Amino acid sequence: MPAENGTPEKLVGAVSEVSDRVTTLVREEIELAKAEVTRKAISLGKGAVAVLAGAMFGVYAVLFLLMTIAWALDSALIEGAGDIWEGFAIVTGGLAVLTALAFIFAQRLFKRGAPPTPTMAIEEAKQIRETVATKSGIEG
Repeated sequence: MPAENGTPEKLVGAVSEVSDRVTTLVREEIELAKAEVTRKAISLGKGAVAVLAGAMFGVYAVLFLLMTIAWALDSALIEGAGDIWEGFAIVTGGLAVLTALAFIFAQRLFKRGAPPTPTMAIEEAKQIRETVATKSGIEG
């Protein structure tokens, strides 16, 4: 039965359904992009925190290295001064290891989060465009 403007009701229903599905698809793609960018931004933030932690460990490692050198010189120049510098050397080594681990962890987080573009959403949109173009016979 034709609608008021002479268009079959099936065509009107089909156009309405296609419109609803396209709207839903666009909303889902936007949500996917938001989720992907949020995940990458969180990874970059964690990487920045790891860099700060590594920098702090590095600063303390340098301070303990200087203390180690000072105590080693004291031990070498003054008889009976003791070997306290060995303890400082152990702590310096531990801090150096923590510094390296923090920077390696930060590098992994930065690689995971950079660049903060929604690559999955972009690929999904390209696939949808290709599918629609193929089904409708449109080139481009």
